[in-house]
Amino acid sequence: MKFIDWFADGSVYVVDLALACCGVESEVAVPATAAVREEIPDGAAIVVFVSGTVTTGLASAVRVTVDELKRNHPVDVVAFGACACAGGPYWDSAGVAAGLPDAGLDADHWIPGCPPGPDALTGFMASSREAA
Repeated sequence: MKFIDWFADGSVYVVDLALACCGVESEVAVPATAAVREEIPDGAAIVVFVSGTVTTGLASAVRVTVDELKRNHPVDVVAFGACACAGGPYWDSAGVAAGLPDAGLDADHWIPGCPPGPDALTGFMASSREAA
């Protein structure tokens, strides 16, 4: 798993679970100054972006990943895009969860759009930093 040191200062790390097309937008949002780490210290703050379509086959892997991260870190989960929020245009497809709640995951923040622009994610991260 890769951890993105979003502000390049160790204050918050991002794990991007880029499951579909919104993953392109979330990757574009990563600041050029961000560093990628293979490991981070226990207790470091993590923001998990779930970007894209959550299929029923992937739902358990997403849940396990989030639960594993929560063992040693404070974690905020962000549903990024219409699919992660509510299933998007595929909500009634047999193999698609109607968003994170239908996949058995709670999101702390919701960024709707199909797709939301990278600026929606950078704005969210900046406002989260200011609030902290």
